[in-house]
Amino acid sequence: MVDHRPPHYVLRKGKYAYWMPTPAMKVMGFEPVALGLHGPESKALAYQWEARYQNARKGNEPITGQFYPPNSVGDGFARFKRSNEWKRKPPRTQEDWERGWKFIEPVFGRDNPSKITFELLDRWYAHLCAVKGDGEAGRAMKTWRALYKVLAALKLCVAGQDPSLSIRKKSIAGRTQTWRQFEVVRLVKDAWRNGYGGLACIIAVAWDTGFSPVDARTLTPAQAITSGQDMAFAIDRTKTSESALGTTSPRTQRIVEAYIQSLPYDLHDDAPIFRTKGYAPTAKGGRPRNSVPYTKDSLVSDFADARLRVFGPDETRRLMDIRRSGAVEANAGGASVESISAKMGNSIDENKKLQATYMPVNIAAVRAADDARRIGRKKLGEERNEFKKLKLGKGES
Repeated sequence: MVDHRPPHYVLRKGKYAYWMPTPAMKVMGFEPVALGLHGPESKALAYQWEARYQNARKGNEPITGQFYPPNSVGDGFARFKRSNEWKRKPPRTQEDWERGWKFIEPVFGRDNPSKITFELLDRWYAHLCAVKGDGEAGRAMKTWRALYKVLAALKLCVAGQDPSLSIRKKSIAGRTQTWRQFEVVRLVKDAWRNGYGGLACIIAVAWDTGFSPVDARTLTPAQAITSGQDMAFAIDRTKTSESALGTTSPRTQRIVEAYIQSLPYDLHDDAPIFRTKGYAPTAKGGRPRNSVPYTKDSLVSDFADARLRVFGPDETRRLMDIRRSGAVEANAGGASVESISAKMGNSIDENKKLQATYMPVNIAAVRAADDARRIGRKKLGEERNEFKKLKLGKGES
């Protein structure tokens, strides 16, 4: 009897079956697949992979750069990423998923989710905690739990039966660092004097508006508005897609206007305003580098350089801590939760939908938070918030 075999079906040691793509197929993203022992089941699985390749070759199936066995965790995630639900997720949320996925994929990417047990997940999480730390391990576990719900919706596993729910995540302390206004002013001046005008504007705008670094660095001329004599920016936050309105001080307004006037070109309405320093060759040579819109990495790098110049190597506070600083000032000044929420462009109570419905972003609420910040800034400046050890004993009166 003739042993009919699927295309690209290879046996090793006479019994182990593999589906082996050609070099051209590997360029498309296909990789060798272990099919198990030679027999009807391995042939059927090989035919499935061959059909997937033919569909991809004809353009009937998107090529994502990686292919997984049908009904596997990786296959389910790839299907989810082709959905409209994935496309509607804010970019920052998609980044969080991808960041967690890079720890899930090497271990569980090719497995059927219904076959992944508590013991496997427990060992995986413990290993991540030991190697990557509690923060990255917790992010990976959070991604897995969200992905499990998607896989359940795709009928690849049983809804509500995620074995990882029996694993308690290790909590890590949140950031509490804040900046003071005079420190931020020093950073802005240093950046401006050293030719980093875009960085100086981002720091100043972030301090006044309470925007996150990503929202500050991606501002465009189309988002700039005026309210009386004030400059403000109306945005939809990158992370939450919620509306936010950020007002700026006269000093920040002058810096931004001076920076825009210094640009050798006119900005398109939808082009990011703030850009890197760039580099022009000197007498010593060097490669020219054009000024480009700030990315996450370039902003972190340039801010770290300014922080080092101003405060030295022992300073570890980040640009993101400026956002928290504004909330601390407003709270110390007696601002209401509604005003702070309007200022920060988020919903800080438990019911986000009601917060957005009954407390929409408005200029009055934002100005109330600004006023409270000024009051709180003064109070924080007068109160050193230092505590000394109180000695208690029988000899104390």
